[in-house]
Amino acid sequence: MAILVTGAAGYIGSIVTEELLNQGHSVIAIDNLQEGNREAVLPGAVFYEGNIGDEKLLTKIFKNHRIDAVLHFAAETTIEFSMTNPKIYFENNVVNGIRLLNVMLEHKCNRFIFSSTAATFGEPQYTPIDEKHPQLPINAYGESKLMFEHILDWYHKAYGLKFNAFRYFNAAGASEKLGEAHRHESHLIPLVLKRALAEQKSKKAEQQRKKQIENREDKNKEQENISLKVFGNDYPTKDGTCVRDYIHVVDLAQAHILALENLNCHPDGKYNLGNGKGFTVLEVIETAKKVTGVDIPYEIAGRRPGDPAVLIASSELAQRELGWESRFRDLESIIGSAWKWHSAHPKGYER
Repeated sequence: MAILVTGAAGYIGSIVTEELLNQGHSVIAIDNLQEGNREAVLPGAVFYEGNIGDEKLLTKIFKNHRIDAVLHFAAETTIEFSMTNPKIYFENNVVNGIRLLNVMLEHKCNRFIFSSTAATFGEPQYTPIDEKHPQLPINAYGESKLMFEHILDWYHKAYGLKFNAFRYFNAAGASEKLGEAHRHESHLIPLVLKRALAEQKSKKAEQQRKKQIENREDKNKEQENISLKVFGNDYPTKDGTCVRDYIHVVDLAQAHILALENLNCHPDGKYNLGNGKGFTVLEVIETAKKVTGVDIPYEIAGRRPGDPAVLIASSELAQRELGWESRFRDLESIIGSAWKWHSAHPKGYER
């Protein structure tokens, strides 16, 4: 199939593109590179730089390529910013999404996979969270994604759009070629690993200080700039820090491909994806210490607005209807794959 991937230079979009190429699909990639990295789009994909709200560009893409399906990852995603500047979330995640759908309709493309979020559920009323759980977002990011889910329902009923929506529970890890490197990083695991890299570098510099004593001041400045904060230690959890369900990004990519293959059977499916078990922030840090062999310092900060205490998924529906199964179930293997990539790419995609 010829598949348009939006947000293809981002973390999840790039690895989904990699998996699609591995399976022989033709991939047309679009990203405005606001947060994504051009180097993350593998050479086998046709790349367009631009915004999904640019209807002229979208029309050009659909005219140049016979698009069979769209996988939609492009979005504003940082939860805390959505609480202070919600308008850009509704514009990019809702308004621009509608523009994309309308161009699809004009070109008779009716297969769509949507990257939604566990943030649509808000504070859990029970765990693990299944698809029947009430959706009551507590931040504008989750609200924008839920609004677009409702829009997809109406486009399915009125225009025959076939879609699946996936609510993710903290994607993590790396593939053999690609990893997580946001321009403005807010995700826990890459922040923890960046701190580990900084500590590792600091130790090496300390060992060489007698030979390179003149570089000591610069070294200390660099370390000070890489801080790891734990946002809140007063949540109703076993150690007071937030609990999250981590899913390996390659498992996530495989779910999208299975969804494409099953759209005719499940033309309006909505699925939660996760491992079904949660880990606290402090457990993630301790596991990272074990994987990296580095003592990783951190500091406790206040809670971030809009953060639920616990998010754990039930993926039983995706397993039953799509035949999906996660291969990377333990936190150590997920962090291990990320550490392997970050160790080889300490500056991310910078050359």
